Amino acid sequence: MAIVNVLLVINAIIMIVLVLLQSGKSEGLSGAISGGAEQLFGKQKARGLDLILHRGTIVTGALFFVLAFLSAYVFQ
Repeated sequence: MAIVNVLLVINAIIMIVLVLLQSGKSEGLSGAISGGAEQLFGKQKARGLDLILHRGTIVTGALFFVLAFLSAYVFQ
């Protein structure tokens, strides 16, 4: 029972670190005005470390929801 909560906290910490390590997607206000639409529609692909961080964030996010639902179900 407690192992699920420990895994949930560890997963949350890993997810926070992955999000903070990702590079910004725009160059401030000028990037938001001129180049924001290009990234929205996927013309610029992530490569290298950014791709690994992006996929890791998706995996840890999905695992976070699974562990949260499992934790709520176990302690019900």
